[in-house]
Amino acid sequence: MKHDRIDEPHIQVSQKHFKAKAEDKVIERFKAENSKAGIRVFVAGGSRSGNDPQYIEDSYLLGQKIIKMDFKLDFGLSNRGIMGAVARGVLDGWNAKEQRNGAPIQGITTKEYYKLYPSDDELIAKMDVIVTRTLEERKQKLLKADYVVFAPGGVGTLDELAYDCVAMQDGLLPMKPFIIYNINGYFHHLLEFLKLIATEGFAEPIPFIVVDNAEELEIAFRLLKKICNRCSSGKETYINARLLVYKLPYYIMQNKIYGKNVEDCLEEVEYIEKNGTKEEKQALVADMETAYLEREIAKMYERLVVAGRDAGTVSDKLSQLKKRHKEML
Repeated sequence: MKHDRIDEPHIQVSQKHFKAKAEDKVIERFKAENSKAGIRVFVAGGSRSGNDPQYIEDSYLLGQKIIKMDFKLDFGLSNRGIMGAVARGVLDGWNAKEQRNGAPIQGITTKEYYKLYPSDDELIAKMDVIVTRTLEERKQKLLKADYVVFAPGGVGTLDELAYDCVAMQDGLLPMKPFIIYNINGYFHHLLEFLKLIATEGFAEPIPFIVVDNAEELEIAFRLLKKICNRCSSGKETYINARLLVYKLPYYIMQNKIYGKNVEDCLEEVEYIEKNGTKEEKQALVADMETAYLEREIAKMYERLVVAGRDAGTVSDKLSQLKKRHKEML
């Protein structure tokens, strides 16, 4: 039976208190389980699919890579769009491995958002769902993951990215690797703006690890698993993440062109950096610089293409505005 009001104030307070305590127990259990669950990846992305099928295809592959690496997924709970594709990739990979212990996904949301989904949704039924009291609490729980990946999305994704950057720079969030999954060059303009923010002195550079496809993403995951898991502090993680931004093109080149195993290549690099001869160290530095520069040059050409498209768009809009203005005279 539904009651519209409760007359006794002390009963109302007691119920709220009991409810808050129950929710606190759920959150504490989540924290304890999360700390034992190995590496978790928080993915932020859109609840819409975008206009190009490539967004969904590559997002599904992101989910597959998470499982291939024996990671698990934390996300803001969704059954559609980019996030739905990531979740399906995770679950399909999980089922293919015939895993039976626990669930590979934690969907973290608020009660209000959880109500938007049907109770019999097949995708959500296969996840561990954590319901928090507020959006702020939801964000804090999501950021307990080990790595953060930003996939294409809308304003909500931008909000998540901005929140995470501020929290990390202000010391409210431990430093952790941030990966930009730059499908179809989606984040081009945002990355340029973030560089401008740092260049103009409004923030410290944020070490975003930018990957363009699922193969590069796997290489980044494999390197992070080896490098950042050894870090004893947020500062050390930050330093290693910045180094990886510079070194990643070298590992991608060694893997793609020469077929070198990523872990073997990392071991070889670390040995030379610590024990190599002067000539070996110089050769390694030169190879890394070459790989970095070649990737940056390729990115510059991509920027020119984008700039050309932007200039064409601005020219078209200018022509339309001038035409409308002329018609008004």
